[in-house]
Amino acid sequence: MPKMKTKSGAAKRFKVRASGSIKRAQAFKRHILTKKTTKNKRQLRGIAAIHPSDTASVRSMLPYA
Repeated sequence: MPKMKTKSGAAKRFKVRASGSIKRAQAFKRHILTKKTTKNKRQLRGIAAIHPSDTASVRSMLPYA
């Protein structure tokens, strides 16, 4: 069997933690920031875990992670 390919877009967006959970960046923080409040932008900082219902699809895109 040939090797499985990792989806390169998913590899850029998701990282697997040592515990096995998958982290992602927050959305809505790239542009059109002038109309967003300071509180909203501050709460969009940092990382978040993906939703449990998305875990299977993300793991299939990252076969060796």
